[in-house]
Amino acid sequence: MSKAFVKDDAADDADEFEAAEDAASQAPGGRNYITRQGYERLKAELLALIDVERPEVVRVVSWAASNGDRSENGDYIYGKKRLREIDRRIRFLTRRLDAAEVVDTERQRDLDQVFFGATVTYLRNGEREETVRIVGVDEVDPAAGCVSWVSPVARALLKAREGDVVTLRTPSGMDELEVLSVGYG
Repeated sequence: MSKAFVKDDAADDADEFEAAEDAASQAPGGRNYITRQGYERLKAELLALIDVERPEVVRVVSWAASNGDRSENGDYIYGKKRLREIDRRIRFLTRRLDAAEVVDTERQRDLDQVFFGATVTYLRNGEREETVRIVGVDEVDPAAGCVSWVSPVARALLKAREGDVVTLRTPSGMDELEVLSVGYG
């Protein structure tokens, strides 16, 4: 059978991973700004993968390989796939940490102006109060209110001061954001 008709899971996974990596690294100017907490969290994940998870998977794969026929050995097949995923994540985290520029928000002098690392409370269209924290692309967590510094909301808020009203372009039209408070830390 031609290779053109055979699904190669490893190649598909690698393509998806590289696409996600490209999207994460496409910040303006190629910068990878990150908070100290975000940097420490990524570093802890990397160390856990290297020191705990990868050795455990290698042990399982080694044991499974010693059992003989590998073609129908689920532990071996799954273990090898998991090992590739771990190695890919290790490479990704290593590159992201190498390119990271840690921003120390405690050194911020203009405490009433919005910059990277700020926690901003604003009133959207005079109706709904929202709070977001402006963080790096590797730290985004919408459920916790953490938005990337390259997101439309963050771009609209950057350099605004308490009391300023900024305009945010959304698919449904223009929203006005009135900055109520700015905090760091």
